[in-house]
Amino acid sequence: MSPDTELDLSGLRPEIAGAVGPFFTEIIEGAGGQIHSLYVVGSALTEDYHAGRSDINSIVVLKKMDMCFLKFLSKMGKRHSKKKISAPLVMTPGYIEDSIDVFPLEFLNFRLIHKRVHGADLLGGLEISRHDIRYQCERELKVRLIGLRQGYISSMGGLEALNEGIFRSVKTYIPLFRGMIYMLGAEPPVARQDVLSKLSGLTGVDTSMFSKVHAAHMESGRKRKKFSHEELETAFEHFYEATERLGDIADETKI
Repeated sequence: MSPDTELDLSGLRPEIAGAVGPFFTEIIEGAGGQIHSLYVVGSALTEDYHAGRSDINSIVVLKKMDMCFLKFLSKMGKRHSKKKISAPLVMTPGYIEDSIDVFPLEFLNFRLIHKRVHGADLLGGLEISRHDIRYQCERELKVRLIGLRQGYISSMGGLEALNEGIFRSVKTYIPLFRGMIYMLGAEPPVARQDVLSKLSGLTGVDTSMFSKVHAAHMESGRKRKKFSHEELETAFEHFYEATERLGDIADETKI
């Protein structure tokens, strides 16, 4: 295999490598001259990955944006989605450079959790501004407060809706918490429990309920654990209080 077409799948779980290998090979064979680099990102590289349930996320960096490539990629989607491969994010080096200040939280998590499979590694050397991270963290936390309030009201006291809302929201907090840790001048961990522990140590905010709910969500599979009404009320209160306090910390932090 030539250097222009080879893939580095080392370090990936066998089931991940078995899924993304053919996917990336097809991309390179169909549009190799347009490809700058290919990556696996997200939960497929962490302890939160569950074979057969978790999606496999990836990034395709093109030398320049090409609508024909997007059409080519769209025709691959149905076949590879059966292997839980989500539609990849498609970017260019220029887009990444111009967007780091707009989406610093997302690019921070890409930098922390990625595996370069092909080409030069752009993500590993990204420079993320703590000032930009602080701004996005504050905005995201305030948006989540509104979402928590609206979700609680919309559930109308129904256990099923409240249970679903709690489970759905918890996994989205971990990338945000990595941003909070980075904002406070520390290096964010990758593992979920390490993130929660480190954030709690830095801020004094109790994150134990996030850990409890996330663990229940991951262990229960398709048959999610049903919390009692009292447990849900307690979880909601903890989520709300922690989100509010972290929002205040983001607002008060001077960088």
